[in-house]
Amino acid sequence: MADISAASLDATRDHYLALTRQRRLYGGIMLLVFILLMASGFAIANDRNAGGFLPGLPHILDFPSDLIAEAWTKRANLPGHLRDAFPALIETINIAAVSTLFGGLFAILFSTLSTRGLAPFPRLIPVFRRIMDLMRAIPEIVTALVLIFVLGGGPLPAAIAIAFHTVGALGKLFAEVNENADLKPIEGLASVGATWSQRILFGLVPQVAPNWLSYALLRFEINIRASAILGFVGAGGIGYELKNAISWGQGKFDEAAAVFILLFLTIVFFDQLSSYVRNRLTYGAGK
Repeated sequence: MADISAASLDATRDHYLALTRQRRLYGGIMLLVFILLMASGFAIANDRNAGGFLPGLPHILDFPSDLIAEAWTKRANLPGHLRDAFPALIETINIAAVSTLFGGLFAILFSTLSTRGLAPFPRLIPVFRRIMDLMRAIPEIVTALVLIFVLGGGPLPAAIAIAFHTVGALGKLFAEVNENADLKPIEGLASVGATWSQRILFGLVPQVAPNWLSYALLRFEINIRASAILGFVGAGGIGYELKNAISWGQGKFDEAAAVFILLFLTIVFFDQLSSYVRNRLTYGAGK
């Protein structure tokens, strides 16, 4: 019996070591392929650039140094520039808030329609999941450019583009949370004749609401950054003000620095605020 157990243990160890070597081999091959793709892509991109990457590398700090130098020279104007850029910042926050709200609501709907044991149409679960994959796969800037062509510039295309992407991103996260929920309360409500919406509202939401809210807050942070970036393509907000200041070049760098400072402080503030709220939701008031 001891010999059989030892032989079984040796066979298991040998099998584990073989799997480990195989995994390392596959990992090394994938790393090599990645390096080759990066090298070939770098060569192609460098040939298509207006200037070479390596010749321009020593000048990478020229723009930040010029911006800081001009902002320091005109530092007396910074409070006024901060005040002037504040309405654009509020617009950026509003874009992020609206897109997170509507994106989160539709994400709840899509997540419940694509979760096994909850979906009222089980055969359509793959369809709803592929729709969320598509929403998540299209970058916000691509959707925003299409909407700007149709609707014109402003905050509305940015809000729609970010909300569209938010549905796909949050929908996947919400669906994973739903799959870990206890189905017994939902089955109990179904046994007494509750409708599908009642089962979701009273059986699912009390279990998953803290996680939903935590993910929504995290997404709100991301959407603030996204709404600022979309301003560069004419979608309004503080990104549009930053683009205008940078486009003017020398002479407007103090305004660009003020926008950078305001945007940085805003992102840090909401990062800390949402992290605090998420910790309270996860660990309670004692943490």
